[in-house]
Amino acid sequence: MRPDDYLAHAADKAALIVAARDHEQTLTYMQMCGRSRQLATYLRSRSLKEGDTVAILLENRIEVAEAVWAAQRSGLRYTLINHHLHPDEARYIVEDCDALALIVSSQLAPLVSAGSVQSAQQAPVRLVMDADVAGFDRYESVCSCATPDGCADPDDAVEGAMMLYSSGTTGRPKGIRYNHPRQKFGELVATENLLRNVFGMDESSVLLVAGPLYHAAPISWAMGAHRLGATVVSLEKFDALECLRLIERHRVTHVLMVPTHFVRLLKLDDEERGRHSLASLRCVVHAAAPCPIDVKERMLEWWGEIVYEFYSSTEANGFVMIGPQEWLAHKGSVGKVTQGRIHIADESGNPLPPGEPGLIWFESAGLGFAYHNDEKKTREAYDAHGRSTVGDIGFVDEAGYLYLTDRKSNMIISGGVNIYPQEIESLLALHPAILDIAVIGAPHADFGEEVVAVVVPADPARAGDALARELIEYCRERMAHYKCPRSVRFMSELPRSPAGKLMKRLLKV
Repeated sequence: MRPDDYLAHAADKAALIVAARDHEQTLTYMQMCGRSRQLATYLRSRSLKEGDTVAILLENRIEVAEAVWAAQRSGLRYTLINHHLHPDEARYIVEDCDALALIVSSQLAPLVSAGSVQSAQQAPVRLVMDADVAGFDRYESVCSCATPDGCADPDDAVEGAMMLYSSGTTGRPKGIRYNHPRQKFGELVATENLLRNVFGMDESSVLLVAGPLYHAAPISWAMGAHRLGATVVSLEKFDALECLRLIERHRVTHVLMVPTHFVRLLKLDDEERGRHSLASLRCVVHAAAPCPIDVKERMLEWWGEIVYEFYSSTEANGFVMIGPQEWLAHKGSVGKVTQGRIHIADESGNPLPPGEPGLIWFESAGLGFAYHNDEKKTREAYDAHGRSTVGDIGFVDEAGYLYLTDRKSNMIISGGVNIYPQEIESLLALHPAILDIAVIGAPHADFGEEVVAVVVPADPARAGDALARELIEYCRERMAHYKCPRSVRFMSELPRSPAGKLMKRLLKV
């Protein structure tokens, strides 16, 4: 389906609502279709053709939907850029993705308005919104149309494709290209079918996307919801209490979150949690990072048995999911594979038995992917059998349920023993003295590495030796001593992406 298919009877329905504490922006289906068609027409007039790339650097705002749908209906590739990046990182992505067009807000334009990206050869088509910026044309002069009239898609319009960049947790991010078949616009149904057939979404649904729209799952789900005629609600910036208010105000039926959002919600006191009704909720889905067992248990107790989980990646090389009842019977699991088959292997590629952790490989799970401008990294992601991996470590039990252990790049080797930081982080996540937690390996003369907990304390005044000893002892009472932190570092904030992922490479510098 296309969003345009709902214009006949739902033109004035909200397609996207972006909310902050003191205001909301609303984009109707008529506005979204009209402006995206107008932008698509403009890009064609500037000689962009099927397969060319548009870079989009925007905050969470309604124009994100206009820009992505313009590219999607034009057969263009589009790259959404994390607006929290350093200017050097943002410019690197604009250049690396081979962007011929660049769409930014005036506030974010400085991220990409210096350096080699200013060359005439790179991103010659540049649009800025909200204010004039040298070297850019005004977005508003191109996309002023509030109706689709006069801006029809060509008869041979084909589906575009997103090319998002990995989070760069261990190095330079890489663009991820999917091997989609060429399809007529309106025929790309993978996410649409997932939302409809698995999670029960339809035209009457209201989806709240808690994460940033430049991230893979939020934008994919938002666009999938638009293909179903649903309303999408997004937050300018995540706030736990505001999230509850929006669920009540817009009678949200479906929510997409990450475990970090759960932790922040659970940190609310009882009065704050009870302030807003959650009666409209039918399905809450979380992904993107492993969820500590006690966090999931407390969310199920609070919101009921409507909490689902899936495990995938930006590479989309496999899909694993689990429902609430299944999870209660297999606590800690992310579920069973729904596409292809899972293989767990050691460093040499040898299969491992149930219960033993190793590298997770997916067989024939999707259409395949490649890393843009990086043939070496692409080759390393596949084995001789055509199976692919993104570097996650886990194991399957006898019943075929997958349990995530950690990322290969995060593993600590101390005295020749493998230690997975995720296990320690999960143990400490809800400790009342901790606001945020990361566990890393630090060099050690005798053992090679030692376990270090990097903690953001709930009360900054408590940062010090006494709290460090308390946290180390807390771990030693609950897990094998060799896994426990040998030291604790305190910080005011962790380098965590808005999608909830720890940028551990920045902690190890």
